[in-house]
Amino acid sequence: MKIRAGVLQLDIALGDKKKNYENVERWMEMVSLPSDLPTVIVLPEIWDVGYALTSTEELADPEGRDAAAFLGGLARKYGVWFAGGSVLASTKGEYVNRAQVINPKGELVAFYDKVHLIRLMDEEKYLIGGRKECLFDLEGVHSGCVICYDIRFCEWLRTYALKGAELLFVSAEWPTVRADHWKTLLRARAIENQMFVVACNRCGTTEDTAFAGGSLILGPKGEILFEGGDGEEAGFVTLDLKEVSDIRSFLTVFNDRVPEIYGTHLK
Repeated sequence: MKIRAGVLQLDIALGDKKKNYENVERWMEMVSLPSDLPTVIVLPEIWDVGYALTSTEELADPEGRDAAAFLGGLARKYGVWFAGGSVLASTKGEYVNRAQVINPKGELVAFYDKVHLIRLMDEEKYLIGGRKECLFDLEGVHSGCVICYDIRFCEWLRTYALKGAELLFVSAEWPTVRADHWKTLLRARAIENQMFVVACNRCGTTEDTAFAGGSLILGPKGEILFEGGDGEEAGFVTLDLKEVSDIRSFLTVFNDRVPEIYGTHLK
């Protein structure tokens, strides 16, 4: 099984939903060549409005419906999946950082509410954290989504692998000041879980924060298949999912675990 996966590494206009929608649409027009159509595309974290948390009540998309409809239209037009790219969404009177999975029919097939809220960005003051993982089937490939800060929690991503994920999508707004952490953590998560990782970070600057770009597509041995620069760009790689089963058969990490002694260390 082979999948052509890619990232749209974009700048995000703070609080300007119209401008951000137009930018996504413009980039989709540029990258969706009939001769080289991707299977799946990932967008950055909160691509619709950026980290405009102080305006959450005003800007939040009810249940993420506007974004899902917009991406659904693009998915149908170009025959692609969107797996990740999160939006600021309202749900039952509260607010979440929600990644959406849209199939080529334009249907919302899964979503993920960011579990680990980063206090450094005051997320916990405005948002509630999710309580479950996001696992889905993408063209026969067991796949999952997480968001940004989640990658610092190895036990959370191991949960995905233990439930069968072979391909992980990550959306982020990761700052330049911690760019080395971004690359190191993603490679570690790919290596320890023996899975492909497609990670899209934003670029540009909002107020006094510069964002790193540096989006990554990684193989299941941690090898770098694509690495973005620090500006807007798209990157695509054809992934051979047989590599996951090959490395898991050769280096039997999951068979060699001793989970009966891990419990107290994970509390």
